[in-house]
Order: sequence, then structure tokens, then C-alpha cells
Amino acid sequence: MNRANTKVGFVSLGCPKNLVDSEVMMGILSREGYELTPHAAEAEILVVNTCSFIESAQKESVDTILEMAEHKKFGAAKKLIVAGCLVERYRNQILEQVPEVDAVVGTGEVERIIEAVEGDLKVLPAEPPAFLYHDLTPRIVTTPKHAAYIKIAEGCDHPCSFCIIPQLRGKFRSRRFESVVKEAENLAAAGAREVTLIGQDTTSYGEDLGLRDGLAKLLSRLAEINELAWVRFLYAYPNRVTQGLLDALAAHPRLVKYMDMPLQHASRNVLARMKRGANGDAFLKLLERIRKTIPGVSLRTSFIVGFPGETEADFEELCDFVRAAKLDWMGVFEYSDVDNAGSFPLDGKVDAETIAGRRDKLMAIQKKISRENLKRFKGQVVRALVEGESKENPLVWEARLEGMAPEIDGKLYLTDVELPGGEIATMGDMVRVEVEKADAYDLIGRVVEIEPRPVSKLQPAPIPAEALTRIATGAPLRVLG
Repeated sequence: MNRANTKVGFVSLGCPKNLVDSEVMMGILSREGYELTPHAAEAEILVVNTCSFIESAQKESVDTILEMAEHKKFGAAKKLIVAGCLVERYRNQILEQVPEVDAVVGTGEVERIIEAVEGDLKVLPAEPPAFLYHDLTPRIVTTPKHAAYIKIAEGCDHPCSFCIIPQLRGKFRSRRFESVVKEAENLAAAGAREVTLIGQDTTSYGEDLGLRDGLAKLLSRLAEINELAWVRFLYAYPNRVTQGLLDALAAHPRLVKYMDMPLQHASRNVLARMKRGANGDAFLKLLERIRKTIPGVSLRTSFIVGFPGETEADFEELCDFVRAAKLDWMGVFEYSDVDNAGSFPLDGKVDAETIAGRRDKLMAIQKKISRENLKRFKGQVVRALVEGESKENPLVWEARLEGMAPEIDGKLYLTDVELPGGEIATMGDMVRVEVEKADAYDLIGRVVEIEPRPVSKLQPAPIPAEALTRIATGAPLRVLG
């Protein structure tokens, strides 16, 4: 196979953690001379990186595989590779039931993408997933140049009964401290203004390396990188949130005053069946401590409704908690059975119609809270990161406050990015915005000041630049989730 003339296209599904895996596979292929294309019709090799966390994600993965298989029948594609979480669950079934699939790459085999492209990677490994990339691993960042994700850990040791992540991604394992720092510096040298740390449970970072309060130490170190404007992390586990972590967030201006902490429920009964523990009252005390330590902090969480055994009283307890917590952002998942999850054999299953109704009710409560929370910004001048032209409306630009995580929270829409003197804000600029209007989830305003960008003193990355920045044809075919 002539690598230089062979085009590879990617479809990356699911969460940012999956996206990083796709970026690593793309980096490896690019290093070996393959050409990456965002156009499915011209790709000779197609890679679908799948998600199977919940039923809807699994269905989307299967539909996408079948869609890409059509390009082998009627397009330029000669090979179809399926990667990711769905492979860890259904490796043999994929190969048996979708004959167009030529190779499979599990979550622990990301570095073997070349074998899949050039050979026949179909055998189920005897070992559990163990791959963990590092700062020298080739990677093509497909997010906009000014923002990037850094995966600081892989796998999970928590026993949550609704989740099969430990089966899909193996035991929890942290990246080396200096490796994460170096990658952040490489990304900053390439133009990143914001990095977001991700992992199944970022708050456990460093425990397996003997680091106490490892996440707090890591964040404090990253806050010293002058080229970065914002450093954030996602996916905090409630009982792993230490005072040291909160103090670090409060102490460093570059650490965004934002916490994403999936609580999953508020009823002691439901949380016990989820094997999560705690209760709504304990969570309210934790939220109070967070807000006291970090004034102005934005808080995000997610809940699961319709978990087996969730009674009407349990759900009403959750509703009361949401009203009391007054969180800034919230996501609600409808429970769905996963055949090898601990919750699968539990009794007390809730019907789909009831689950959907509960989700709608909870989101309606949160919508009112969000609208009230955002009202406080009207008339204020706030600091924001410019994202670029809006995909929904070409007449406005998009930006985010530090309390808005990329892709999951609301946005700040900019009606004017030009200052009276003619200076125009561009993608990646830190700006001051006068907020003119507040909606249920979004803000609207105009740029009144543009901050000068810092002059980078960082040395270039010790790996090819194309492995750290977006190349012309380097974006996946699409990124869904």
C-alpha cells in the first residue's frame, strides 16, 4: 500500500475522551505518511470511532458504521475499520454481522491503528485495555486552534451499577505529571488559549502514582503557563472533591471558576442502588462549601432519571434538590438498560414514557433556574473567549465565559466584534463584552475591548508540528455527540 497516496477519513462519535483517541490515531497515521481527508466520498480507508455508553449512543454508532459501509459498496473506500467502546463490547458480533468491516480497534489498542490499516487486527486481546498516550504520542488536534482537550487519565475504578466504563476502558491509570505539563506547553506553543483536562474521573488523578491531591497540584502547575488564558477540568467525582482542590481553583486566575460534577441523583435510595452513596443533603453541603471557597463559581451536573427502583417520591426528591441547588448548568439522561451493567438485573424497572416525562419535568425546572441565573450578567462587562462565526447564524459570532465549558453549556453571542477604532476581534481572542440580553441558556452582547495576546516564550514541540495543529484536511469527517 502506498501510504503517501492513501486517504483516510475519520468519524469520531461520543465524548471528548473518545475524540482524543481519534486525534491520536490520526496523528499516528499522519506520521506514517497517510493523507487525512474530511470527505467520506474520497477516503480509501474509513475509521469509525464508536461510543456505546448509553443505548442512543450505541444506536448512533451502529447506524454510522452501516452508513460508512455504503462507501465500500459505492464509493472509493477499500477498507472500513471500527474502533472504540463498541468494539470492547461487541467485537465478534461486529465482525460477524457487518462483513464490510475489515478490522476492529479496541480502546486499549489505539496505538495499533497502523496494524488495522495495513494488516488484519481482529483478535481479542487477552489483557484488559491498558493503552495510555503521552506527550510524545503523535496527535492531530481537531478542535479549533485556540482550545484543546488533554486526557490526563484513562479507565475507572468506581463500581457505579449503571456504568460499564471499567469494562470498556480498564482500570484507572494516570498519565505522568510532567507528560501532561509538557503536552499543555506544546499546545500553548501551538496557539491554544484554553485547555480542558478530561478523564473518567479527573479528581482521582495521581492516586495510582502516589500523588496526594494530584489534580490540585497539576492544575496549579498548569496555571503557571503564561500563554494559556484558561485551564479547566471536567468530570469531578463528588467524594473526591478535596478542600485542596477548591483552594487551588480559588487561588489561580488562569484556573476557571467552574466545576462539572455529575451527581446522578439526590435520593439516598436511588444513589445506593447506583452504588454511588451520599444523598441530596450531603450534596447541598458540598455545593455550599464550593461556593464559599470559590466566589462566583459556575456549577454543572448531570442526573439519570428512571433508574430501576426510582419511585415517584424519589423523583420528587430530585426535583426539590434541583430547585434548592440552583445549579448553573444541568444535563439529564434517561436510564436505559445495558446488558452487562450491574443495574441490568435490578427490579423495579420504570417504563419509557414515565422516564421521558420525568426528564422533561426536570429540564423545565432547570430552565427557569438557568434563566434567573443568567439575568445577573445583563448590563455587566464580562471577560470571554471568542470562538468564531456562529454556525447557526452567520450574522453573529460566538464566545464563551469561563463558566461555559466548550460544546456542553450555553454561549455568549456577539452582535458586534469591531471596536470604534476599527480593531476586530478574531477567533481565540480574549475580549471584554458588554452583555445586552440574557436568555434561558445564552447571553447576547458586543465586544468593547480586546486583550493583547501574550508573546510565547515556549520552545516548539519536539514532535512534528502537524501532530499538534489542525492541518488542512486533518479534521474528522464529523464529530458527533
